This record gives sequence, structure tokens and C-alpha cells, in this order.
Amino acid sequence: MWRRCCCANIIATSRLRDFRPQRHRCHIDVPRHVAPQPRPAPVLTGPGAPVAFHVLTKPTGAICNLDCEYCYFLSKEMLYPGSRFRMAADLQETYIRQLLAAHSRAPEVVVAWQGGEPTMMGLEFFRRSIELQHKHARPGQRVLNTIQTNGTLLDDDWGAFLRENDFLVGISIDGPQHMHDTYRVDKGGKPTYDRVIRGLGVLKRHGVDWNVLTTINAANGDHGRTVYTFLRDELGATFIQFIPIVERVSEQELPLADAGWGDRARHPDRHPDRDRHPDRARHPDRAGRPERTRDRRLYTQRGNRVTSRSVRPGQYGRFLIDVFEEWVRRDIGTVYVQMFDTTLANFHGEPGGMCVHAETCGLQVALEHTGDVYSCDHYVEPGYLLGNINERPLLDLIVLPQQREFGQAKRDLLPRYCLECEVRFACHGGCPKDRFATTPDGEAGLHYLCPGYKQFFGHVTEPMRAMSALLRTGRPAADLMAAYARSDARRGRNDPCTCGGGRKWKRCHGAPIAGSDESGQSPRP
Repeated sequence: MWRRCCCANIIATSRLRDFRPQRHRCHIDVPRHVAPQPRPAPVLTGPGAPVAFHVLTKPTGAICNLDCEYCYFLSKEMLYPGSRFRMAADLQETYIRQLLAAHSRAPEVVVAWQGGEPTMMGLEFFRRSIELQHKHARPGQRVLNTIQTNGTLLDDDWGAFLRENDFLVGISIDGPQHMHDTYRVDKGGKPTYDRVIRGLGVLKRHGVDWNVLTTINAANGDHGRTVYTFLRDELGATFIQFIPIVERVSEQELPLADAGWGDRARHPDRHPDRDRHPDRARHPDRAGRPERTRDRRLYTQRGNRVTSRSVRPGQYGRFLIDVFEEWVRRDIGTVYVQMFDTTLANFHGEPGGMCVHAETCGLQVALEHTGDVYSCDHYVEPGYLLGNINERPLLDLIVLPQQREFGQAKRDLLPRYCLECEVRFACHGGCPKDRFATTPDGEAGLHYLCPGYKQFFGHVTEPMRAMSALLRTGRPAADLMAAYARSDARRGRNDPCTCGGGRKWKRCHGAPIAGSDESGQSPRP
């Protein structure tokens, strides 16, 4: 879910049996969601139709009860003026029917709900979704339900429903309270951490499978180990996805974008938190108007600047290395970080689980509350509208020539600098949405985070190759931790830290974690 969806991110090393438990929580057989159909409907396949694809479905569109400052998707409500932003019952059934029929050849089908905030639809909407799955599932078809949520609306009724129906839940938490609350606020600008943690408590209390999605942004980007150990030790997270915040804008749009994308950005006078950023009220915009009366803009993939909330390229690379140096010593095989899983898969010659670092894309589309289908969750804008499932079947939209071109362009438009890069096989140029930088020789199309990617992939090359070698000999990748332990035992306290950050070992990854015992091991929840 995993920004944005918990199962778009089926972890890449699911095939690498000794690396992780054989039964990943994303692969759950849900027999009670299988409805026998003595006379099944015709199979919706055609020339070139994929066996499986992924749909991020937004039943409330961009509407959310929070107003996270970096959430560009809040602006997408501007695409549907006058809408109620609620998926209609007949459209809900059309979607479920078409999705299940289109996956007749796949071993399982994922029904993924996202937003906005999908829990605003209420429980009855999701109960009906389960009923529709019973109604339209083909014989033996496995169905996995996932939902990405901010967690603030969850209560015991939600917990019981999610557990009963084996939902996989992604919950958004940006680290310790002061980091989380920097940008993840409500419509009144108030912090949300306590409400999110209460929602997580509901999931734990009811035994719901959950993953955590954490954005890397300007507020937490210098604190990789702190964020990771908080998620692991304080929250008990064992499946983690880190998403870099990159808000792409033009020079002219930067002042508006820096103010945020939601209602508070447009009407700061109405909200008590406007003093959190006093400079915004002091400086007029480029038209001479005070920013408190500024216009709102639709976020689209254009420009070559980023907001002040965006993570910097080097900061992103350092964050991942900081986390990796902790994870590789203690958590291989017990904590699953999507970026590390995907990287190992690429080093091992397996398909990766992240479209960001796949060679091509195009099989992950977004479905709006109206039935409109867009090429990608990051391209919900007019130029990437494929059609509407009320007018044309979902599978027909997936195989449109323009969608295939969209996916192939990820590979075909790489600049020469990427084509000649030694870590291209692991990176594949990153997501096209962020390819707005220029190469050292001036060619356009380089990923904004390229310096961070090269820094991270270069740093982990040796341990990734070592884990791949272990797997090829039938040994678990977790055996690498013993080799690290032996090396660390010989390391001097004043030696440089292995993360390459410039600090001494004793003050960096050799320092005990707060709350840990003398061995550096933290108690797990």
C-alpha cells in the first residue's frame, strides 16, 4: 500500500525462500471470498492482455480528513468540481466484476483501496465489496483485500471487520511524534500522531495484518536509524516501505506549492496553525497578493524545482544507508524493508517488487471514484486519462497503445548517462515522474534522486552480492549477519563508521540504541 498501496509492493524476494518466511502476508488464500459459479462469465482476455495488473482504487477520490502538507493528491479534487466524491454502488459492482474477470488466469487478484482516505466511505461500503467478491469470483479464484489508511478513523468495528476478512492494512506513520507531526496534520493544522497510534492499536488488538508506510522528507531525512528503530522497536513494524517525498514544481509555482496542497494552503486565515510558517503571511505572491488569499493549483508532473519539504538527493541516499547499516546487522529475515528486498531481487536476477526500480512499468493504474482510469497513481491528470470503466472494460484500457507506450518509455527514454551506469540493473532510472534533472553532460531526463540512488546502490553492492551468493548455495541470506558481527568485534571504537557518514564507530552505528541492552539489542514489542 505503500504510496501508495500495500500490495503494489508485494515484496520482491518472495521467491527467495530462505530470505524470508515462505508465506508472505501479501499471499493469503481467502477461501471464504471465493464464490462457486457453475456457469462462469466469459474470460476477458485478448491479444497481449497481461495475466495480472494492479489497480489503486480511490472510492473517495482525493478527499481526506487530514491535510498533510506534502500530499499533492489533495489538489486532485479540482479535476471533479461539484462531485460528491463517493463511489456509487453500481460503479463499485462494475469495478469488482471487471477486475475479477480480467484476472481469470492469475493465481490471485488484489482489490486495493486507497485515497484520499478510503475509510471515509464507511464500513458498509467495504462489507458490500466483500459480498460482491463472493458474487463475481470465478471458481477457485483467490482474492486479497488491501487498504491504505492514515488510521485516524479506525475503531473496534473496523478492527473486527478487517481481521475477519483478512485485509492487509497499510498505515502511514512518518516516525517519532515530532517528525510525524511536522507535516501530517489535520484540516485545522493540529497534529495527528496520537490519533494514528490509537488506530494502530486497533489493528494490533484485533490481530490485523499491517505494514507501515513512512515518507522520507526534509523533517526526518537526516535521521534514518532513528526512524527505523522507532518503527521496529516502538511500533513493532516488520514490513516497512520508505517513500521519498519529491514535490516537483516550476519556478513560478514554487511559492504556492511550498504552502501545501490542501484547504489550509488556500485559506490560511481560517486555520489556527498559520503561525507555524509566519513567513508565508509576510511575503506576497508573484501577483502582489498576500499568500493568505492565494489561488490553489492542480499538481501535475512539470517543472524542475522541488518544495522545501522534499527530500534532497544526497539526504535520501544517506537515509537509506543509515537504515541499511542497522538492518543488515540485526534484521535480515525478520524485518522486511521494501527497498532492500527489491534491491536484493535485482542483484539476484529476480523480478523486483517496486515499479520504481523495474525496467518498465504501465501495469499499475489508478481508478477514480467516477470510474475514470489513469495511467498511474502519480499521473492522475488530464493528459493521462485512459477512459472510464462505465464506457469501456478495464482490461481494454490496460492494453491501450498509449498505456503500453507509457510503460515502455520508462526504459526507452533513459539518457545515455543512465544507460552506461554501473548500477542501472538495480535502479532502472527510477520513476519517470521525477526525471527532471539533467546529466553532467547536459542531457535531460535524469532522475532528481540520482546522486542518492548511486550512493545507496554503490554502498550496498558488496553485501547484496554476498546475500545473493548465500541464496545460490541454499543458505539463508540472514547468515550474513554473523559475518558482520565478526567484523564489528574487531572494529575499534574510534574507527570510522561503516556507513561512511564521517563519524566514529562508537558514536554512529556502533553506539547502543536508546533503550537497548549492552549488546545493542532492543526489546521487541
